Amino acid sequence: MKYKFFIFIIFLFLAACVSKAPPVVIEPELPPVTPPPPQIEIEPLLAVDWHQLDGWNDDDLIEPFKVFEQSCKAIGQREQWREVCELSKQVSPLTSATAKMFFETFFQPYQVRNEDGSFTGMITGYYGPELPGSRIQTDKYRYPLYGQPEDLLIVDLDEIYPELSNYRLRGRVVGNRVVPYFERGEIDNGKNPLAGHEIFWVEDPVELFFLHIQGSGRIRLPDGELVMVNYANQNGHKYRSIGKLLLDRQAMTRDQMSMQNIRSWVNANPQAGRELLAENPSYVFFRELPSDYETPPGSLGIPLTERRSLAVDPRTIPLGAPVFLATSVPGTDKPLQQLMVAQDTGGAIKGRVRADFFWGMGKEAGSIAGRMKQDGQLWLLLPKNSDEQLQSRIESQPSDTGIN
Repeated sequence: MKYKFFIFIIFLFLAACVSKAPPVVIEPELPPVTPPPPQIEIEPLLAVDWHQLDGWNDDDLIEPFKVFEQSCKAIGQREQWREVCELSKQVSPLTSATAKMFFETFFQPYQVRNEDGSFTGMITGYYGPELPGSRIQTDKYRYPLYGQPEDLLIVDLDEIYPELSNYRLRGRVVGNRVVPYFERGEIDNGKNPLAGHEIFWVEDPVELFFLHIQGSGRIRLPDGELVMVNYANQNGHKYRSIGKLLLDRQAMTRDQMSMQNIRSWVNANPQAGRELLAENPSYVFFRELPSDYETPPGSLGIPLTERRSLAVDPRTIPLGAPVFLATSVPGTDKPLQQLMVAQDTGGAIKGRVRADFFWGMGKEAGSIAGRMKQDGQLWLLLPKNSDEQLQSRIESQPSDTGIN
């Protein structure tokens, strides 16, 4: 009996010393991994023939030719544009036919493409508002336009960080720190941190808000004098669309969205309207222009031309370049196909096939500009390759082309 018990104890001891074999785990068979397709970078410009420009043959090119000549005052010394700007002076007599010959002879059209390869983008409109105002504050004129304040700090980053050459840092110094500049709500909340920098006073804060969005306009003084004011600088805060906020909050449908309806909504909801305006932190500072300006200058420094100047994203379309636009007249199916000139930029004009159509000055221009949000296509016109090619084309032209 003792022997059997001893054997049993030895068996337990040996069993404890022997490790159990791990269980066999059968891994499920995984499907083969498919690598993502390689990303294809779409070049922004596609060379095309002139007949591919929708409506090219129907436009009267005299006025856009003159607008391009005005742009040559700003770009005419740049290598890419020097020769073709000189050649524009030789077009005589100037007719639509000789202007057309000039563009077709010395330029190559390129259709502008989006990053996904599509050709269609959004075309909006802008204008120069006209606001009743005064150089002094009165009971009627209570809302200020500010000039650029002295404490606005502007730092160009390209010398330190070349990859940030398109960016500027704006702020103000508090103690030994640079902090963001005042937002719209801080400026307009009654504490008046910019007191002393007023250049004009107007009667309608909503109209003043839209002047900020447009960037330029006219002030009609009590004696009837018209004074042009133009963008001088900005507070460094990113623009936020109050139209998009109204859409997100279902206060307005996309079909209802227009500058006129936004203005009506703000006026009908005074408290909520003021709070809505303050949600766009961006704030524009203005300068007064000399009396000979009938339209404001664009980013190129050249006065804009009604219905022929275009604001673009200069990362794709160089300022000063002719651009053919194919879209439609706001509120209709009527084609709007004509040659424009890229003379301006804008904070909301970002993207390849994206442009803002300058409709002119005053209420009528504002009425149509505020309704414009159309699909459209763009063709960029760039000078052909070399000076030698340009000159050889001039010499080979028959005498009746008007290019001497």
